[in-house]
Amino acid sequence: MKQRIVFATTNEGKMDEIRQIMSDSGFEIISMKEAGICIDADENGDSFEENARIKAVCAAGLLPEDIVMADDSGLEIDYLNKEPGIYSARYLGEDTSYDIKNRALLERLTGVEKERRTARFVSAIAAAVPNEGVFVVRGAVEGYIGWEPAGTNGFGYDPIFYVDEYGCSTAELTMEQKNAFSHRGNALRAMKELLAKKGIFKATYAR
Repeated sequence: MKQRIVFATTNEGKMDEIRQIMSDSGFEIISMKEAGICIDADENGDSFEENARIKAVCAAGLLPEDIVMADDSGLEIDYLNKEPGIYSARYLGEDTSYDIKNRALLERLTGVEKERRTARFVSAIAAAVPNEGVFVVRGAVEGYIGWEPAGTNGFGYDPIFYVDEYGCSTAELTMEQKNAFSHRGNALRAMKELLAKKGIFKATYAR
């Protein structure tokens, strides 16, 4: 049986990104649902790293033979004291649509000039590896909050997060363009490199 990496997420948008970025790992990449488990981890950490570790360890308890990874990610807006931060998924309520969340953030930035709209996406990835322990890495990408949502290719806060390199929102990029520099892409590449150095992945990856 091919070795598996199970991601502790139910977000299909994330899984699409993860599968593409991890496609050269040599492992089968499956979601928590595909592994037949469901967890309700208490994400009570004070950082992205702590919450990612909590989710990975919780899921690994049900999958002792698999590598289990978990991602905790979010948007930090400097003008808003790095809100929504670790509460990004729960901002204005977990069941609130991202259209509403994005509009609310744009309203809070009304009249704020571009230089003060700086923001970043942050992703922490934790990997619980049988007989090895738990490893955690972080990735980030810098940008700014635009004035209107734009694009349909992404999910979450992508339509309001703009990057100067492309002059558009991350929801206007192709998946290949986004994964080349995204916070989750950076974190996953760092994790692949770390696991390769430890001999868990049998290849060396360039970041």
